[in-house]
Amino acid sequence: MPRPTARVLTLLELLQSGGTRTVAELADRLGVEGRTVRRYVDQLIDLDVPVESVRGRYGGYRLAPGYRLPPLMLSDDEALAVLLGLVAGRRAGLTPAERTASETASAKIRRVLPKHIARRLDTLLEALAFTEQPGEFDTPDAGVLLTIAAAVRHHRPVSIRYTDRDGRRSERTLHAYGIVAHSGRWYVTGKDAQIGEDRTFRLDRIADARTLPGSFEAPVGPGPEQRVLSGFATAEYRHEVTLRIHGTVEQIRARLPASVASLEEHESAAGEDRATERWLRVELRAERLDWLPPVLASLDRPFVIERPDELRDQVIALANRLTSYAAESDREEPMS
Repeated sequence: MPRPTARVLTLLELLQSGGTRTVAELADRLGVEGRTVRRYVDQLIDLDVPVESVRGRYGGYRLAPGYRLPPLMLSDDEALAVLLGLVAGRRAGLTPAERTASETASAKIRRVLPKHIARRLDTLLEALAFTEQPGEFDTPDAGVLLTIAAAVRHHRPVSIRYTDRDGRRSERTLHAYGIVAHSGRWYVTGKDAQIGEDRTFRLDRIADARTLPGSFEAPVGPGPEQRVLSGFATAEYRHEVTLRIHGTVEQIRARLPASVASLEEHESAAGEDRATERWLRVELRAERLDWLPPVLASLDRPFVIERPDELRDQVIALANRLTSYAAESDREEPMS
């Protein structure tokens, strides 16, 4: 027979699963009478676990939000999932706090794992390999992240202190549409109220965020993630490139994703399959052009360079080099 302490912890685990639990349901799950359930609830309250009593026909007990996290009950599989999530998030730069926070969280969970589960986890981590090196990313301040998230949810303007890539500091009022994680970094996208235009900001460059009075209407149209990707493709760089490429959307996007280039997709004619190859206009901006000729070659699709002329020259130069390399390989003597 389970000891009372074990039943109290089981009660806590049931309440943590969410929703309101009736006394009858809890009594049945714990194998006790209703008055014993009430006594166990009183013990949780004495431990500062925020348990609420809900009156009415469908009343019972539920956990209320408290000032501190109540003791967390995890199954073996749940504990493994949390630890692996922390490992993967740390490598990908998706932990919204200092690295020490995820490390101490991992250590706390590992400390209370049963020995056989800890051994299984160590075995998995020893056998696990990643194809990419761990990223070294600046992480956003947790307070800034939570303040902006609340502003997004309630459509409240927020004042931010921002430092751009050139080290210039400014204070802006932002109507934040959403928070986006992309390639190991966190971004917030929204309308800069001072200039009346949409902007995307890196969260790790925001030193402070304060919610302001008032509200705003979120725009219809593309979601925050699409706005961020479009912002990357249209950012101000040295070269503006316009191409026409003959192919499908999927073929072009395989080499020029939405974060790199914008693609003008024409409405398909009546009865025309969207997968049909056709001429599509592609626009992008780049600080350098030397990476683009190999990408166009790898597409293996007909293309026209509308601008700049410098790109056309670089494509011709690459084609000449490849032709020269191929000719030299034909002249080489076969190895005996």
